[in-house]
Amino acid sequence: MKSPIRVLELSGSPYEIGFAHGSTYRQDIRRYTADRIDLVMEGTWSGGVRLSRQEVLDLAEACLPAHRDYAPDLFEEMRGLAAATGLSPAELVITGGFTDFVDTVFSRYPARASGPSLAALDDCTAFIVPDGRAQGAGFLGQTWDMHDTATEFVIMLRLAPNAQPAAMVFTTTGCLGQIGMNEHGLAIGINNLAGADGGVGVTWPFVIRKALQQETAEQALDCILEAPLAGAHNYLIFDRHGHGYNVEGMTSRSAVTPLEDIPLIHTNHCLLPDTLAVAQEKDPDIQARSEARLDAGRSLLQAGEVTINDLQDLTRQDPICVRSQPPYHVESCGAAIMRPKNGDFWAVWGLPAENEYEHFKI
Repeated sequence: MKSPIRVLELSGSPYEIGFAHGSTYRQDIRRYTADRIDLVMEGTWSGGVRLSRQEVLDLAEACLPAHRDYAPDLFEEMRGLAAATGLSPAELVITGGFTDFVDTVFSRYPARASGPSLAALDDCTAFIVPDGRAQGAGFLGQTWDMHDTATEFVIMLRLAPNAQPAAMVFTTTGCLGQIGMNEHGLAIGINNLAGADGGVGVTWPFVIRKALQQETAEQALDCILEAPLAGAHNYLIFDRHGHGYNVEGMTSRSAVTPLEDIPLIHTNHCLLPDTLAVAQEKDPDIQARSEARLDAGRSLLQAGEVTINDLQDLTRQDPICVRSQPPYHVESCGAAIMRPKNGDFWAVWGLPAENEYEHFKI
């Protein structure tokens, strides 16, 4: 069994929160950033587009104005991270937003692409269970899967920002946020997608954290639809009133599916014609893996009342709990399940099949 997930409590101004985060995990963040930049440079996650370090950083620098304009307070938090770690804001855009940033690379340098990318390989399986299927209090949850080098960097942030809702956020060191729920009972999660239409814009952790400043699913939906997205992600949002949405968010378009009376489940491929039209070509093996996890999730949630034990078991099932193996070396680095109506948050660090969930309360 792994150690309990690391929890960092942060409060104050955006800059103070970023500086404290960076000071606490300075060496982790520097190592994780170096690894993410190396992955961008080698090109495997962007269709074979190889770049020099300077080209990578120049492109990330070009994304900074979009981040600042979209969420000035979160940009200040990133500046605090930068000051504490000795890294630049451009480097930190890659640290947190790697899987969007590689879509930007793919789109910016099409002549250098030599084949399908691994950008939609991270095998997250996410779900929303409506209130009516969960004794009146539904769930949003997911596995968080990435290259196995990311597992050691998983943490939880307990945030109490000045003039913003308190929140708990599952993330990695140096990343503003990946999965979370706030004090208003607004929860959000993600799956990675691979867009052929990436651009200079805002990476997904900024979208997650801006959504967590809202009170309702409808307000969070607006945050996603208004964002000038750098790359493709699928977003799932669910609030304490039982309202929820699944959003396949691409740079040039988005497709929204409202939650109704059956669970919404999503993995790492687009399901709707509008977003499929701008998705990258996927390696057949990667597509098959994503389809297998989608089918397994649907099968496990197709009927009956759903409990937290059912969902924890779901995240432990093959093929949903992904174990690292060549040639991709992707694994379930952790998982999170949230119950907005009750403020319950369960999280696990590392493979859910081999580790115990911990319970937190907003």
